[in-house]
Amino acid sequence: MNLEAFILGSGGMMPLPRRHLTSVLLRRDGDLFLFDCGEGTQVSLRRLNLRWKKISAIFISHTHADHVTGLPGLLMLSSQVERNEPMYIIGPPRIAEYIQSSMDVLDMYINYEIIVREINEAGVVFEGSDFRIRAFPLRHTKPCYGYTLEEDDRPGEFYPEKALALGVPMGPLWSKLQNGGTALSSSGAEIHPDDVLGAPRKGRKFSFVTDSRYFDGIAENVKGSDFFVCEGMFEQALLDDAYEKGHMTAAQAARIARDAAVKKLALIHYSPRYNEYELDILLKEAKSLFPATILSRDRAVHDIAYEE
Repeated sequence: MNLEAFILGSGGMMPLPRRHLTSVLLRRDGDLFLFDCGEGTQVSLRRLNLRWKKISAIFISHTHADHVTGLPGLLMLSSQVERNEPMYIIGPPRIAEYIQSSMDVLDMYINYEIIVREINEAGVVFEGSDFRIRAFPLRHTKPCYGYTLEEDDRPGEFYPEKALALGVPMGPLWSKLQNGGTALSSSGAEIHPDDVLGAPRKGRKFSFVTDSRYFDGIAENVKGSDFFVCEGMFEQALLDDAYEKGHMTAAQAARIARDAAVKKLALIHYSPRYNEYELDILLKEAKSLFPATILSRDRAVHDIAYEE
């Protein structure tokens, strides 16, 4: 099962010619999940030729303009095609008010159901049969949430030689055991999955954090992430400015990644004060603490692989 992260926008505060405002799309086979919807989100969706009409849910960190200004256009765009499934929008208090007022003022024609869920506490906010998306509070200048998508553990590796030795012939019974069922051997003995499978294998984890001051609790929530998208808005020399504005430096993002033992950190939500070349300042500071750091770039695609 594929899991891919598409960086639709990497900037903060204001869009730039080569840097749309923050937005990340996560594609997990047929499911599409959007995290924040800054200005320019639609442009990147079209340029990447993504099936935007299949977006299942949108997760909003907070209701500052640079994270929600792309939302009204995306909702209207989704009305241009037939859609039978509801659109879930999940975010902090007042996200419902923002959506409703946008629909009223812009006289939107919406031909599908929109289900809005406002978050008031940490916990699971969306789930499927084998994954869940959790929200946890951040520390910004207004209510703000980070998100993690976590998959269930996968069954352990199947050992055909063990199945044969226990009298289970190749065929449908092997699939049954791999899927958690029991099977009868040729002698009538009951064979359990644990008899022919190795230890469970870890599912994947994706985390998204933007617009927050640094605090220790972030690391606990994103612990073990395979791909961690985190704001690194300023260089360390501007630490006081970052704190005052409710943001982090790239070095603080790297500290979280290191403490949380994530696989890869992708910095995002850069201050517009940095041009494309000056972003290397942020990257260098982050890599000094956490070498597995990259810069998010608009329309970059990242495959999130299983840990084998």
